[in-house]
Amino acid sequence: MDQKFQGKVAIVTGASKGIGASIAKSLAAGGAALVINYASSKTDAEVVVTAIKDTGGKAIAVKGDVSNKLEAKAIVDAAIAEFGRLDILVNNAGIYAFSPLEGVTEEHFHKIFNINVLGLLFMTQAAVGKMHEGGSIINIGSAITTMMPPGSSVYSASKSAVETITGVMAKELGGKKIRVNAVNPGPTQTEGTAQMGDGKGSPLVAQTPLGRFGKPEDIAKVVSFLASEEAGWVTGEILVASGGLR
Repeated sequence: MDQKFQGKVAIVTGASKGIGASIAKSLAAGGAALVINYASSKTDAEVVVTAIKDTGGKAIAVKGDVSNKLEAKAIVDAAIAEFGRLDILVNNAGIYAFSPLEGVTEEHFHKIFNINVLGLLFMTQAAVGKMHEGGSIINIGSAITTMMPPGSSVYSASKSAVETITGVMAKELGGKKIRVNAVNPGPTQTEGTAQMGDGKGSPLVAQTPLGRFGKPEDIAKVVSFLASEEAGWVTGEILVASGGLR
């Protein structure tokens, strides 16, 4: 087994299910100790922790709202207290919600931007002071920024902000030898998108050169690459993992 993350510690936010859970398991398979952050799904988070421990890995579940500055700091502090260091941060926590223009409200806007953008900033802010040289931050964006479907104005804007922040942070943190990149998944089969089924017959699948929806493991593999030394000369990049869908 490739132990490219042996001795390293990673935090994955929103890791109780879906893409986040798959990312956490992938990093753990590479030898990293994991902090599984969750906002409300403690049972699901513990399932991920158990799965990692059952394969000989190390993991803890830590509750925390990433959009709350103090709670974001507490997530990072928990990683340091348990494992003594921090090397990898995956800002995966996010809210996926659409609304047509006439349905946009302050509540809708702030709910999405607070988690998708402010939470990313607070987690990164808390992490960089504890991160070792050579650290890696991966932000989870969305291929929706190149698709821009109707009803996605607020969500698409939040993920466009993720792209911009990724570029800015890569420049700000380069001097600390911390790399910052983003992965933009296309439509991916998770609990949250279960209503899409396997995607057969979907117009989105018909527009995807590789002919299917993504799987959480597809995204996890890309994140693991960016977190590894194999991507040691890569920073400020937005890697679209969408099967070619644009």
